[in-house]
Amino acid sequence: MLPGMPIRIAPSILSADFARLGEEVKAVSEAGADYIHVDIMDAHFVPNLTIGPDVVRAIRPYTRLPLDVHLMVSHPDALIPAFADAGADILTVHAEASAHLDRTLQLIRSHQVKCGVSLVPSTHERALDYVMDTVDLILIMTVNPGFGGQSFLRSQLPKISAVRHMIAATGRAIDLQVDGGIKPGTSTGVISAGADVLVAGSAVFKGNPHDYATHIAALRS
Repeated sequence: MLPGMPIRIAPSILSADFARLGEEVKAVSEAGADYIHVDIMDAHFVPNLTIGPDVVRAIRPYTRLPLDVHLMVSHPDALIPAFADAGADILTVHAEASAHLDRTLQLIRSHQVKCGVSLVPSTHERALDYVMDTVDLILIMTVNPGFGGQSFLRSQLPKISAVRHMIAATGRAIDLQVDGGIKPGTSTGVISAGADVLVAGSAVFKGNPHDYATHIAALRS
């Protein structure tokens, strides 16, 4: 992390109570979250199936925070227009899922939405080399994507640090987001490595909604 860099928290609604999803989004927004992270899985790119654009549209009225939509899908180009229309503010795609990554990012931008690129743990950071002038956000996965509640992979800390240096070399304001096993015991190392946006699910959505502010503050510190 660079001196003075604000740490932003993006609670993942994958761990929220889906029977009262709108209220959960409102609660974390009021508790001090910076983004609302929405995990989209297609049971093909990852071994799980979650939600579609109608759910993004349904939660949009419950928060003024940016909806940070992470597309863990095999054919992102086909879904980008629908999620942009549903109210996404950021659309993040996987470098591994797009044969023409720059074209995919340009498609996102054409919908007046910020664009991000995510890397699974086995993908080298150099996969980002030729899109650094385009991306608004880089997401480093510190678990193998597909399910919440997995253990943090410390092997990804050097990758986070390397990407932070890549961002600095561009002179651009690019968010460096980390997702997977984030909790107070792991957030310190992630922040030290250079991350400035932390995605957390079970570390935020636990206990009573009145506790969410305490959980968010613990991640920041």
